[in-house]
Amino acid sequence: MFKFLKPAKHIKPLPSEKVDDTYKRLRLQVFLGIFLGYAGYYLLRKNFSLAMPYLIDEGFSKTGLGVALSAISIAYGISKFVMGTVSDRSNARIFLTLGLILTAIVNLLLGFIPVLTSSIFIMFVMMFLNGWFQGMGWPPSGRVLVHWYSVSERGSKTAIWNVAHNVGGGLMAPLALVGVTLISTWSFGYLKGFEGTFILPAIVAIIIALISYSLIRDTPQSEGLPPIEAYKDDYDTNSKHTIETELTTKEILFKYVLNNKWVWAIAIANIFVYFVRCGVLDWAPTYLSEEKDFNLKASGWAYFLYEWAGIPGTLLCGYISDKVFKGRRGPAGFIFMLGVTIAVIVYWLNPAGNPLIDNIALISIGFLIYGPVMLIGLQALDYVPKKAAGTAAGLTGLFGYLGGAVMANIIMGLLVDHLGWDAGFLILTIISILAMLSFTLTWHKRGQSSI
Repeated sequence: MFKFLKPAKHIKPLPSEKVDDTYKRLRLQVFLGIFLGYAGYYLLRKNFSLAMPYLIDEGFSKTGLGVALSAISIAYGISKFVMGTVSDRSNARIFLTLGLILTAIVNLLLGFIPVLTSSIFIMFVMMFLNGWFQGMGWPPSGRVLVHWYSVSERGSKTAIWNVAHNVGGGLMAPLALVGVTLISTWSFGYLKGFEGTFILPAIVAIIIALISYSLIRDTPQSEGLPPIEAYKDDYDTNSKHTIETELTTKEILFKYVLNNKWVWAIAIANIFVYFVRCGVLDWAPTYLSEEKDFNLKASGWAYFLYEWAGIPGTLLCGYISDKVFKGRRGPAGFIFMLGVTIAVIVYWLNPAGNPLIDNIALISIGFLIYGPVMLIGLQALDYVPKKAAGTAAGLTGLFGYLGGAVMANIIMGLLVDHLGWDAGFLILTIISILAMLSFTLTWHKRGQSSI
């Protein structure tokens, strides 16, 4: 591993009278750093989708562009696991910043070098690189969360942090459109204008990366503070793992992650949850248009409300898992997926001509589905030692993206094409039930007990 990535060294403890004020200040500071940093990654996640209409006008086929677009999900799923392993043995401050800057560079290259958008193959390669570097955002954020927040408060804090992807994703489109206007006006014919969807968000992301670097700190001990468990007096009585020494890659993989039944349980659950999330979201505009007589504008608003409804839903889910179930994530996940299952059935069976019910059902799915998505990432942090958190989160992400997100689009497309929408929603309902039941596997599991 590169020496500059190594975790920050522990320093001499601060005087006891300075611990409380320093901890309070730095906890807020590092949280703001990972929130802004992760939102910055989402400024660069879906830009290619906005550029696609312009590329279609240039003569590219939808099939070809779809192939190029798929590279992001493929690379991200793999990278989240691989880079998660690297992240566990790295300084979160440097790792998150580096990944965001590399992602921004890829987007700047796409914007300023026309040849990079001249063929499907080259665009696939660039999207793969973009997806790979995107995988460097979640793991270091998870490392910061487990080092600076204890088990009994981690659900609420992770839920708030997770909203960063809604914030970044929501701001990307208007920022990209401003970029298109600026490039069209000021490139003097060298560029065509659509390149602004890559350029302006990338510039903003680099600024955010520098701000995040100035805010994030790797661990409390690297700032002279005690471990979070000692500061909050929040030990799990059954936990055997309270050490703060760094682990080897072999220990992380084979002792704490790949040999951990709880990690495998939530990885499989993530397949089901991501299948429902992407099966509903990615196909919503088409389904509403073909089956519910929504026009493009109405479908767009429904899509938007689905996404943003996830913000309060995620916050509520994290709060419930902390305060009601005392750090047990399984019951909260079960309840929210039960609600998702009911809403999917209503969304499916509601006859055309009742747009209010369709919108309520879709908003309900959005409100409810992002909580379980967040909880699985949180469980990955909870169920392994702090020094293996990125790897565990990466493994669950690998299963979610490759087994859930990619397969959802393939299976839904095949079923709807050959058997109709009823077949597609039947499989969505079945998988939603499986997701709900999968949370019962961790019903009684809290924090790092029995590690």
